[in-house]
Amino acid sequence: MVCNVSNPPTLGLKECIKDLLGERGFAYIAKAKELRAAGKDVISFGVGQPDIPTFDHIVEEGIRALRERFTGYTETQGIRELRVAIAEYLNERYGSDVREDEVLVTIGTKGAAFLALAAYLRTGDEVIVPEPTYPVYSEAPKFIGAKPVYVPLRWEGEDRGFSLDIEEIEKAVSSKTKALVVNNPHNPTGAIFKPAELEALMELARKHNLVIFVDEIYDNFVYEKGMFKSFMEFPDWRDYVIYLNGFSKTFSMTGWRIGYLVARSDVIRNLTKLAVNVWSCPPSIAQRAAIAALKGSWEPVRNMINLFRERRDIMVTELRKVPGFEVWKSAGAFYVFPRVKKLLDNIGMNVEEFVDYLIDTKYVVTLPGTAFPDTTGKDYVRFSFCISKDRIVEGVRRIKDAVEDLLSSKSKR
Repeated sequence: MVCNVSNPPTLGLKECIKDLLGERGFAYIAKAKELRAAGKDVISFGVGQPDIPTFDHIVEEGIRALRERFTGYTETQGIRELRVAIAEYLNERYGSDVREDEVLVTIGTKGAAFLALAAYLRTGDEVIVPEPTYPVYSEAPKFIGAKPVYVPLRWEGEDRGFSLDIEEIEKAVSSKTKALVVNNPHNPTGAIFKPAELEALMELARKHNLVIFVDEIYDNFVYEKGMFKSFMEFPDWRDYVIYLNGFSKTFSMTGWRIGYLVARSDVIRNLTKLAVNVWSCPPSIAQRAAIAALKGSWEPVRNMINLFRERRDIMVTELRKVPGFEVWKSAGAFYVFPRVKKLLDNIGMNVEEFVDYLIDTKYVVTLPGTAFPDTTGKDYVRFSFCISKDRIVEGVRRIKDAVEDLLSSKSKR
């Protein structure tokens, strides 16, 4: 017998899930696909992934793994060969002393982030989140029952860009503070935080007994020499750092879903117990491909970084021609995050309305800074330069036309 239920139990989701923000970048990507399907010439600065396909030698190793029928479960922690390769990479690059038993291979770096946050944060805990932030660091704590405490990055103008506000971060520490988050190089701003800022955060962790969740997924997208310092360079990283990284960006392997987490071995043993109950093990084929990525030629990576540096320079040059845009030349990742407060004030729009206007009238996709919680992003727009140079020029030209139209319309009122 089937009867109508006024309040079916399948609607009884936890309230915290209903309150979560989605990753709004994917919504804008979906909008771009709709417009393309309708025959529009869309230029998208929204997507946060390299536009270059996964490099050939990595793909070939994935194919080889398939042909060898390497398609079953692996160890939850990840196959030993990959964990050794990850440890060797970190040790060679950063002079660290990571051991293979201190590495846990995960389902993407986002999987590593959720695993770490879920393992450490308790109901009522607070985690300090510099903002704007990549959404997982604001939303996962909410789901767990913890509270993200936002501290805005400091905007220092077109010449200096963004920095961590160490004083405000320390003011935000309370008796409930369990941890803080650092994404460096930073999404969405493209900032690379100075070694002195990182040392100050480590001092805060030592002083207040805090965990630092460190996300260095963009560690190879560094456009000026000598700017980047890794948390793995601190000799006492085991006491304070839960380190997150992955293969999606550096090797253009976003769909392969391979990340990793590094922590002291007793922590890894416990996190592995959690991981086996969530995803059993990482994808077997992708793990083999990841070994080839680390152990094979890095020439394609270097070529991609050089290409992205050129694209960044073109994008900054072109965006600085747009009235009302304050544009800092980002130092890392593959984003430019211009401040558009003056423009928004002049045209009487908020940033979401402005971004929608660009999509609807010029078929240009950007992301509003408000897609990156909490509120600081309301004065900014994020541009990804994972797009060809000619499309960068054309896309920004369209934006400049749109802005000039808006300003002209405003002046005639």
